[in-house]
Amino acid sequence: MSRRFFATSLSRSSMLHTKFHNPIPFPNFLNPISLKSKTIQSFPLTPRFFSSISQMGDARRPPFPTIPPPDKADRSELLRSLEFSLGSSFSSDPLVPNPSPLVIVISGPSGVGKDAVIKRLREVREGLHFVVTATSRPMRPGEVDGKDYYFVSKEDFLDMIDRNELLEYALVYGDYKGIPKRQIREFMAKGYDIVLRVDTQGAATLRKVLGNSAVFVFLMAESEVKLVERLIDRKTETKESLLLRVATAREEVKHVRNFDYVVVNADGKLESAVKLLESIIDAEKAKVSQRNAVV
Repeated sequence: MSRRFFATSLSRSSMLHTKFHNPIPFPNFLNPISLKSKTIQSFPLTPRFFSSISQMGDARRPPFPTIPPPDKADRSELLRSLEFSLGSSFSSDPLVPNPSPLVIVISGPSGVGKDAVIKRLREVREGLHFVVTATSRPMRPGEVDGKDYYFVSKEDFLDMIDRNELLEYALVYGDYKGIPKRQIREFMAKGYDIVLRVDTQGAATLRKVLGNSAVFVFLMAESEVKLVERLIDRKTETKESLLLRVATAREEVKHVRNFDYVVVNADGKLESAVKLLESIIDAEKAKVSQRNAVV
């Protein structure tokens, strides 16, 4: 049974100007019927009928501009033609948002060269803020307060803990070390990436606090004997403290599995270690799913 479309009986000229919205087919037993003295007529839905409707719609639609050949048209003219044809303007906003500021946690055993790597990284890369750690230990020869560490008394350090001013802190070799929150918040708000230098105990605490929102990098010596030689060459330890540091370093190396990346800082290859660290930062910046640390 063919489907039929019903319309009010009209003259041919008026029918051509009548709009049909969502026509409803009636069953044949109602064809024809009388409704309020008007006879409902039926006619088949022929291809010719649909063609006439399509032509009427085309007549009402404004003509699209002809897109000029790309090799002959002015760029601005071609852009306007493409926008008109697509029905929307091209946005000048970045397709990809600027990467979020990173928090980069650098750790490793004593004697691995954390300070040397960070110092060189500071020289070659912009947009980084190296957080100055607060410590209660005495100042060593050549160190500068506010640059290498914030040197405070144990009493002042304990006050900072009570006021919840530290992101992380620990008691290391009898002295306190901790990371002030205020520095991190201020420089992240300015768009800086944050670099934190901590021991492995501090890194473990930061992993609990920051989870996967920060990048954790473990610095490693090329061998255990090289690590011990560096500790000996520092000449800053007594026999007892040197033995303690060596024993601790052996245990700290085992924590590497808790980090995201490992960088070997071999003797005479500082530049290679720094370049690898820069590559890690660049790779993190290019990730589709950005880390977003909240301090």
